[in-house]
Amino acid sequence: MRILHVEGGRHLYGGSFQVLHLLRGLAARGHENLLACPRGCPLAAAAEPVAEVHDMPMHGDADLLMAARLHRLIRASRPDLVHLHSRIGADVMGGLAARLAGVPVIHTRRVDNPEPRWLVALKYRLHDRVIAISEGIGRVLVGEGLPPAKLRLARSAVDFESYARPRDRSLVAERLGVAPDALLVGVVAQLIQRKGHAVLLDALPPLFETYPDLRVVFLGQGPLAEPLRERIAGEGLADRVVLAGFRDDLDVLLPGFDLIVHPALMEGLGVSLLQAASAGVPIVASRAGGIPEAVRHGENGLLVPPGDPAALREAIGSLLFDPERRRELGAAGRALMVREFSIDAMVEANLAVYRELV
Repeated sequence: MRILHVEGGRHLYGGSFQVLHLLRGLAARGHENLLACPRGCPLAAAAEPVAEVHDMPMHGDADLLMAARLHRLIRASRPDLVHLHSRIGADVMGGLAARLAGVPVIHTRRVDNPEPRWLVALKYRLHDRVIAISEGIGRVLVGEGLPPAKLRLARSAVDFESYARPRDRSLVAERLGVAPDALLVGVVAQLIQRKGHAVLLDALPPLFETYPDLRVVFLGQGPLAEPLRERIAGEGLADRVVLAGFRDDLDVLLPGFDLIVHPALMEGLGVSLLQAASAGVPIVASRAGGIPEAVRHGENGLLVPPGDPAALREAIGSLLFDPERRRELGAAGRALMVREFSIDAMVEANLAVYRELV
């Protein structure tokens, strides 16, 4: 099969990394990949061994000329189908381009942000199939009016072996600038409002009193970096809460954490949760969106209501107090990733949708 993939994201994490996993899996199975992505993005270089890369200007939802560029590419490259992997304009403009060229088109939905019913009715009319990366996203789409017959499920995946490595606490402490004997809690998420960093900051002060050696590390970048830094400094937490920025060494860092917390208010699934579970780290997360599919309450972590600092504090405290329970949850998380979130399973789920249309 010859597939044109369209990814509008500019950073190689989250959804873009899932695209890279898919490209590699498809190439290994003998399929031919083409990739349209923003000019100069890291995905373009990473995908070159497994795809014919066409980088081009992509300026988001208002970029009406994107449809013309993609249409020209489709006419010239003659793919069997087009797979749109992001919003950022690609969902609509890519859908229009494929429809005009008469090529089957699939859109993968990775977020559970609500959309108005009128937009759902118009936009998803462009797509022959819509793939949700979690059952939670699928429920949102159907609830907003997407015909169930169009919906398919292909969960995000994680390269389990990359994260299932021995714990090197001294190396992790050195890289993050914390004491080797610190009780280490991490948040791996973009610094945006819906990831819930503010909720965690509301929950932390009593925990710092109970656990003086507790250190919290925010791993990620985003527009809230400066407001969070100002709040942390203003509340006198600068020596206890670290803003570590975007990291490309999560495979090394994650096994060194005692606990990962994900207080998101909305979430499609949460690739960072799959990575943490693969690293054998227990998780405390919000019961929001597709998170309960990655974090099974009582199996590999604890779930709390989104936006509830008191419940979040209680769950974190219960695991900080019980190292043996953390070990059990971490081991179960690794088993869950192997069982349900392998890259092979994700690739085959996407291929099954392709075969419906080609």
